[in-house]
Amino acid sequence: MSKGILLLSCCAPCSCAVIEKLAKDQVLAEVVFYNPNIRPKAEYRKRCEENKRVCEVWGIPFIELEYDNGRWCALTAGLEQEPERGARCSICFYMRLKRVMEYAKAEGYDGVASVLGVSRYKNLAQVNEAAAKASAETGVPYVNIEGRKGGMQERRAQLIKELELYNQTYCGCKPRV
Repeated sequence: MSKGILLLSCCAPCSCAVIEKLAKDQVLAEVVFYNPNIRPKAEYRKRCEENKRVCEVWGIPFIELEYDNGRWCALTAGLEQEPERGARCSICFYMRLKRVMEYAKAEGYDGVASVLGVSRYKNLAQVNEAAAKASAETGVPYVNIEGRKGGMQERRAQLIKELELYNQTYCGCKPRV
């Protein structure tokens, strides 16, 4: 029996329109929250709970994987000063996508999708490159889901207001001090 796809979500604002569309289109999907890059831990909890709330609105199952910020810090050590869309982002996307694909494989999901490239601050090609690498290594297909075009950005903005979503001011990885 198919378990559908896992949608890696970074936050409620980036995923809300995609989650709504998956639910309305009756796509067999579950949302997974794996974001060890988010700091501090209180910020992580706030984003996780907000994401869970969005899933509850549309009846989409929500999975939270471990918070392993120490591993994320070790993988990105030396890249603290990298700009947005720099080398740190490539490592971060790859780490998160690979972990979710490993989980998907172990649990019998058909594939993994993500909203990591929905924000205009992210480079979608960079996300897709990390996804292709993780997919090749795990054997789990990466499913491209549109989150920017076809009215999705406008719907996203509407939902942020309608649901009064907490809309953070940074990606999650604040450089270490």
